[in-house]
Amino acid sequence: MPNSRVLLLGRNRSHLEKTRSELPRSEEHQIIVADLKDRVGLQSAIRAAQLETKNLAGVIANAGVGGGNEYGPHDRWDEIIETNLGGTYRLVQECLPSLRALSNEFKNIVVISSILARLGVPKYSAYCASKAGLLGLTRSWASEYASEKILVNAICPGWVDTKMSDQGLEAMAHAFGMSAPEVRLAEMSKVPLGKMSDPSEVAALVHFLIAGNQTSITGQTFDINNGALMPS
Repeated sequence: MPNSRVLLLGRNRSHLEKTRSELPRSEEHQIIVADLKDRVGLQSAIRAAQLETKNLAGVIANAGVGGGNEYGPHDRWDEIIETNLGGTYRLVQECLPSLRALSNEFKNIVVISSILARLGVPKYSAYCASKAGLLGLTRSWASEYASEKILVNAICPGWVDTKMSDQGLEAMAHAFGMSAPEVRLAEMSKVPLGKMSDPSEVAALVHFLIAGNQTSITGQTFDINNGALMPS
């Protein structure tokens, strides 16, 4: 997909601008600023971007928030569920008309879930539930949209070397009374390959799914976790 144009959607314009500047032919790509929790705001932003006039070949739903939650006055359940699960649902629904407008070609939706969709982690009930919910959403959509040549798949990364992972390690370090490097070393000791994935590796898997070289994979979940979990 060497000549494809990218629509970058997120809440923070400066982050989007930075990402766009790192892309080849940066001036050809577009930014949409919207909060996935806000259905009306998302609709308005997408309409303002005139998405209906573009040939949309794929949607990568990768926006999400991490962290723990506990029931009580400061519970983050609604924030996490509404961003990770509800936000993915709303984004794809708003993009469907543009996907459908690209006729006689296969289109793709790729949902970024997590290894925690398959594991239980104490005090991460909202995150685990939201990521597990994405796998059910993927299977439902794959069945629903197959007749329209829309392929829907999910990816479950384990530890990936990102800012979110750094924040998670710092939170664990605080909880355990350890340093972040100590926690990182302890966590990597549980991973057969002993390392985190690089973000580019996840991107390469996404590219494989959306590049148009395959038209037979839908409703599937791909695990990329350095062997941390090996489902049968």
